Amino acid sequence: MKLLTFGEIMIRLKTPGTERLFQSPFFEATFGGGEANVAVSLANYGMDAAFITVLPDNKIGDVCIGELRRFGVDTSYIQRGPGRMGIYFLEAGANQLPGKVIYDREYSAISIAKRNAIDWKKVFEGIDWFHITGITPAISENAMELALESVKAAKAAGVKVSCDLNYRKRLWKYGRQPDEIMPELMEYVNVAIANEEDIQKSLGIKAGVDVKSGSLDLEKYRNLGNTVLNRFETLEMIAITLRESISADMNGWSACLNDRNQFMVSKKYSIHDIVDRVGGGDSFASGLIYGLNTYSSFQEALEFAAAASCLKHSIPGDFNRVSVSDVENLMKGDSSGRVQR
Repeated sequence: MKLLTFGEIMIRLKTPGTERLFQSPFFEATFGGGEANVAVSLANYGMDAAFITVLPDNKIGDVCIGELRRFGVDTSYIQRGPGRMGIYFLEAGANQLPGKVIYDREYSAISIAKRNAIDWKKVFEGIDWFHITGITPAISENAMELALESVKAAKAAGVKVSCDLNYRKRLWKYGRQPDEIMPELMEYVNVAIANEEDIQKSLGIKAGVDVKSGSLDLEKYRNLGNTVLNRFETLEMIAITLRESISADMNGWSACLNDRNQFMVSKKYSIHDIVDRVGGGDSFASGLIYGLNTYSSFQEALEFAAAASCLKHSIPGDFNRVSVSDVENLMKGDSSGRVQR
């Protein structure tokens, strides 16, 4: 099975530890981006995963491609073009001080790439699964047109499509609102991944749930999933992540899955002393894709996704550097964190 993800990968500049921006004159420079994070995880799990984007034709683009290759991601689909590489700055946050992301990605290579810059018909030859997120159509009007082209071509080629709605309010700045674009994109999606805010902001569907209340009304999530499934006939299932943000360092983490026939809920993890929660949703998405293509039941797939994402909270950087055995050990209840010798 060949899997392909599409989106923007950026330079990630993070302050050391929990420092504020420019508290010291240092940044940790790595790479990251929602769809690339998914491709890296899938490659780590031993799957044939490729990533497509548009990168600047310079040394930074070369280094980025080399980093993806180091994880076993197929980079042969990546296009090169004019423009720059996007950047995001990250403060981790701690306790009651929230983490903060500042984007610097205007005029990036993918944001200025023209319609038809990618020959999607050719790209989807030999591809079985395609993953996209709501981040790409938020970047720019050009990126939005490329995103719509991609899902339409995927459907025409008979490729399974998954989409993580991933609402990013700071990106939608080119005059279009997400609920004007995302419903059209969703018409071509088979597997949807979201949280309650994504559904409300991206699709204009009232969630009626509150993860900050300290308790989760699962019946409301069942109804929310049903509402989305009823609106989009092509959808086979929707997975909704359930993050309870107690503080920047402490979260409750679980997820549910609605496949039109049954409503499943994963084990809940209490995550303390969070190292890095950026990429947590991407690790869930990649875990779900892996699980749906590996295990015999959707419940197992959901449990793998929730456990994989739980582990990501202990790993610095965007990429989830865990193996299948790491995730399966947690699924089986090994959560002691004891040294393995």
